[in-house]
Amino acid sequence: MSNIIAIVGRPNVGKSTLFNRFTESRKAIVKEISGVTRDRIYGRGEWNGVDFSVIDTGGYIKGSDDIFEGEIRKQVEIAIDEASVIVFMLDVTTGIVDLDEVVAKMLRKSRKKIFIVGNKVDNTGRVGLSAEFWSLGLGDVYDVSATNGSGTGDLLDDIVKEFDPEDDSVNDGQDLPHFAIVGKPNVGKSSLVNALTGEERNIVTDISGTTRDAINTRYKAFGFDFMLIDTAGIRKKAKVHEDIEYYSVLRSVRAIENSDVCIFMVDAQEGIQKQDLNIFYIIEKNSKGVVVLVNKWDLIEKDHKTMKAYEENLLNQIAPFNDVPVIFTSTINKQRIHQALETAMEVYQNRIKKISTSVLNEVMLEIIESNPPPANKGKYIRIKYVQQLPSHAPAFAFFCNLPQYIPESYRRFLENRLRDEFDFKGVPIKIFFRKK
Repeated sequence: MSNIIAIVGRPNVGKSTLFNRFTESRKAIVKEISGVTRDRIYGRGEWNGVDFSVIDTGGYIKGSDDIFEGEIRKQVEIAIDEASVIVFMLDVTTGIVDLDEVVAKMLRKSRKKIFIVGNKVDNTGRVGLSAEFWSLGLGDVYDVSATNGSGTGDLLDDIVKEFDPEDDSVNDGQDLPHFAIVGKPNVGKSSLVNALTGEERNIVTDISGTTRDAINTRYKAFGFDFMLIDTAGIRKKAKVHEDIEYYSVLRSVRAIENSDVCIFMVDAQEGIQKQDLNIFYIIEKNSKGVVVLVNKWDLIEKDHKTMKAYEENLLNQIAPFNDVPVIFTSTINKQRIHQALETAMEVYQNRIKKISTSVLNEVMLEIIESNPPPANKGKYIRIKYVQQLPSHAPAFAFFCNLPQYIPESYRRFLENRLRDEFDFKGVPIKIFFRKK
């Protein structure tokens, strides 16, 4: 069994704060209003040499007509099924309320080991207020303050006793390729994750901005093994009114920064717009691999020329870096979604590709000799040597006598020749000129 902790409870009892403390991160958004966490958020922690995963869930609400709250209930139930240990959080400042009783009733059916946590014991005056929680009959009660950390050590001491310290099934996937699914709100990012995993892994509604956190899912099927990161849709700054949404945009940008390849989704009906280009430039600036997915292709009226014309127009809009694969998909119909994964893996291999110095010089110096850089003010530029730099993304250094005189057009020429000879499709290339 995997070492997994699920943190559940009604809204605004401090679940995300405890999640951040368990994982020693700020991965879950924390805000003094209910309903901030909507999806299951995964993280990894370690205590006394035992590794474990932690699931933060949205606040459990019953009997609400709110579309998000209905989806949150399903997410909580799935998290409980996935977990080996459940932390049931309550608020000592309010005591047991009706919704706590509803959650307790659900947990009694789970047959999982349950730890009751009385949170917000932030001072000595609140010690002992959790005594009434014993009446729930679900397990031992722990006084903690998720904010300042008091009591969390004792809680973790007892939790890890329930785990197998030799369990190696917990893997945060750091050694796996990381694919971030990015794009504007409501282009189908969460639908893609759900279609790939075959379950309602993320909340999907037709309301834009449903996903607020960056959510990691390990995908291991059909010969693939990588981490999928579903991110909040990136909006224009002028439209980010809530500070919660600001944090979501920040996490989306961080997800791009921490990924290897970005699966960049575009709405087929809207086409490439200014905000799409802004996202694309963030990907390019961070030297990440990119696969463009034109989603909702099933809604487009088309003939045999439509796809090619659409692709040509799209590539012209994202130029000059337009050596990227474009795939036309429908997440609803699951059309070409596995082709998208195959292509993303190919782009990943291109991104980590290493070319030996001898091969690089043999190929590129011959090209340079046939097409030397233009003279500048009567001075001739001679490129003598080329080497791939030891960086995470493809970068090359060309050693020459007058690096300051090489024009941008020749830089682009060398980049295009590198792409033609060694296939770096989907990957930005950096070229540096150094004096030798």
